[in-house]
Amino acid sequence: MNPLSPSHQTLSNKGIAACVLLAALLLQLPLILNPGYFSHDELQWAALANASTPSPWLETSAFQYRPLTFSLWMALSRALFDTPILFHAVLVLWGALNAVALHWIGRSFGMSRWPAVFGALGFVLTPYAAYTHGWVGCMADLIWLSCALGIALLVQRARAQWMAAISSATLTTLALLGKEAAFAIPPLLALAWWLDDDAARKSRWWTSMLATGAVCAVYLGLRLDVLLHAPREGSQYTLSVLNLPQRWFEYQIFAPIPPLLEISTTLRRSGPVLLAGLLWSGMLIALWRASPKLCTLFLLGGIAALLPVLPLGSSWNHYGYGFAAITAMIIAGAWPQASRPGRGVILVFAALTALHGGTVMWRIQHVGRIQAVFSPALAHALRTHPTGITLQLAPDAKDWIFVRLTHSIPSYQGVAIGNRVRIVNANAPADYRIHADGTLQELR
Repeated sequence: MNPLSPSHQTLSNKGIAACVLLAALLLQLPLILNPGYFSHDELQWAALANASTPSPWLETSAFQYRPLTFSLWMALSRALFDTPILFHAVLVLWGALNAVALHWIGRSFGMSRWPAVFGALGFVLTPYAAYTHGWVGCMADLIWLSCALGIALLVQRARAQWMAAISSATLTTLALLGKEAAFAIPPLLALAWWLDDDAARKSRWWTSMLATGAVCAVYLGLRLDVLLHAPREGSQYTLSVLNLPQRWFEYQIFAPIPPLLEISTTLRRSGPVLLAGLLWSGMLIALWRASPKLCTLFLLGGIAALLPVLPLGSSWNHYGYGFAAITAMIIAGAWPQASRPGRGVILVFAALTALHGGTVMWRIQHVGRIQAVFSPALAHALRTHPTGITLQLAPDAKDWIFVRLTHSIPSYQGVAIGNRVRIVNANAPADYRIHADGTLQELR
């Protein structure tokens, strides 16, 4: 067979995609092997699923109207909650498939083989993707980005504009039913139109942008009053244009600061922020010298992917999931054209980002190991204390872990929790002491 024949090339491309999938799974093995869960969200929705709570398709007055996400979440919780490793494997596989889609999209835009491979794998190693794939509570972000990537793949391969428009509008509708972050899709398609030099595909990008924009406009028209005025939990959902500069800055510099678990803590220490800012600036210069167009796309693409979340009151890792996807591929795409010093800066930025992603994976698994011990012990203690219990933290126990694991959880293993658990300070009388590994020591 001619090694340059289409069938051989197709087989080769499929083989590379399979290798990307396998490598993405292996790189995220710590997330798959997590024996527990990260926060209260997973425990809450498992309880709701076990209580046969109806899917929230008709709750259109809710601030977070995400019926596709919540329906899928409850279905997966019913099937997989008691087997956390299998639950995590499903979500990590989903994230790995997103990486494969990124690889295909990059190749269709003309990226060389290895930059496309390393861009896709670099994406899963970002602290944004590691957090999203490791925390079940981020399923909505998987949904909207999968839909966005699906749109890109269909537009690149569609035979007619109307096919591209209909498929794009359909996937955008599904994305919006997953999460409002899907409002990023039309501006991302506009940038794809600007980037693509293929005349036939340019028209499909433009048509799809108009189709998705129309869907978003209709959705916004129906939901604007709710989004602006509906009751919401926490100040992080408060909208203000004054938040835009700080949010944008946090998302830019969080990646190369490995010790941080969550982006909301980025600005607490000025030293790492300054170093990360200098490194980011150096990388931006390297991108500009490699390709002004890619550098511009890095800035505008990042803004487009973050557009729905920049006005919010706080930053979160999973809010940067789409941002991580587009910027990882752009940085990888600039590598072949970068100068030797530019490659050095890019390599340092990428290495710190990957180290950060690995740190996030380890810390999520660490919390999961604690939860796998603590929640069953808590349920057992509540069975013998019908009126509730008070818990005292041991000096080496991380308070934020246990505050989350006891926050507004209806039940666990059939035992009602609700407001029956109270965490007190170290000097107050308590029924149990919580040790760092999640075990409970009876005090009276």
